[in-house]
Amino acid sequence: MRITQVRLRRLKGTLPTNGDLWEERLVRPLDVYPEYRTLDDHEGGVQQPGGFAITTYFVEIETDEGLLGRAGPVPETVAWLVAKELRPRLLGRDPIAGEKLWDQLHRSQVHGRGGQPMLAISAVDNALWDLRGKWLGQPVYRLLGGPTRDELPAYASMLGFSVQDLDRVRERAVEFRDRGYRAQKWFFRHGPASGYEGLRANVALVRTLREAVGEDYDLMFDCWQAMDATYVTELASRIAEYRPRWLEEVVLPDRIDGYRLLRQRLSIPLAGAEHEYTRWGFRRFVDTGALDVLQPDLYWCGGLSEALKIAAYGTAHDLMVIPHGHSATATLHFSLAQSPAHTPYQEDLVKWNQVHQLFLASPVNPVAGLLTPSDAPGLGMDLDTGPAEADDIVFA
Repeated sequence: MRITQVRLRRLKGTLPTNGDLWEERLVRPLDVYPEYRTLDDHEGGVQQPGGFAITTYFVEIETDEGLLGRAGPVPETVAWLVAKELRPRLLGRDPIAGEKLWDQLHRSQVHGRGGQPMLAISAVDNALWDLRGKWLGQPVYRLLGGPTRDELPAYASMLGFSVQDLDRVRERAVEFRDRGYRAQKWFFRHGPASGYEGLRANVALVRTLREAVGEDYDLMFDCWQAMDATYVTELASRIAEYRPRWLEEVVLPDRIDGYRLLRQRLSIPLAGAEHEYTRWGFRRFVDTGALDVLQPDLYWCGGLSEALKIAAYGTAHDLMVIPHGHSATATLHFSLAQSPAHTPYQEDLVKWNQVHQLFLASPVNPVAGLLTPSDAPGLGMDLDTGPAEADDIVFA
């Protein structure tokens, strides 16, 4: 069997929304500059009166036996790299020889061992896993030795919900707890440049959430790389009494010493590395004792193949591996093949999953806070182009 086509399918559609999809954005590293701190921009599409307009791309790998593996969605920049940089190295090759193909793609990108080129390799790798599952007529989690359980708890990741209107925060926290989610993650809006006023607002968010959901409930908080060790030390001292399950991405991922220092200082566990790439990048976090929870993203770190290697190394050091929730479908197959001791939750990015799964025929959504396996072959990437306004093959 040989690869005969590598296509990039562009889909355009509109996600119906009741008002704006994104109510509020999170704190960002650029917020140290005042011209960015008050900028209220968002990703993933364009808000219009009728809904959230989305244009996105799916990678499709087809073989001479008529099998097709699919991955996505990915942004246009990643689609372009797949078409221009990676496709020539895939055509005519054996799609089952995934380790060889991954190694060749990785070695070909001498200036792309992270960033957008690694996102492109991740998409190709995931599409090849989808193809292999269809080749064998099995869901991918079975190829990986799963499932390890019949149901997988999801935690509600509340990116894009208002965090400054504390009455709405309280209402949403209770709502999602009562939907059956076993935990929630919320996103700080303020960083060091917002001063003590912003710090107090961050503390008020944590206090409000704890009071809303009660004592015996996990709450996590995402700093999205936008803080520093001094600020996080002060923040942690003020919120420790509310017992966060973890603080996430407290500093930029290259600041390994900052993570290590904070892990030594704080009683609150640290999670992170969603913006890191490959087993070699994650090894730095593990070997320096920088994190309690590793969060590889299957569409960023190098694909499912690389996430499995990261998990093997991390769990050998008894660390939790709970991937970033960019793709509910691919991540579910990973999670179902892991021990519940090391992957007790899967992230459900509530708003982003609506965007990413708009064109999927079988979106992955928790029921009563639980995710369940599907017997469909592959990763579950069949498309429903009903919501699509256009369905174009691009970069062909």
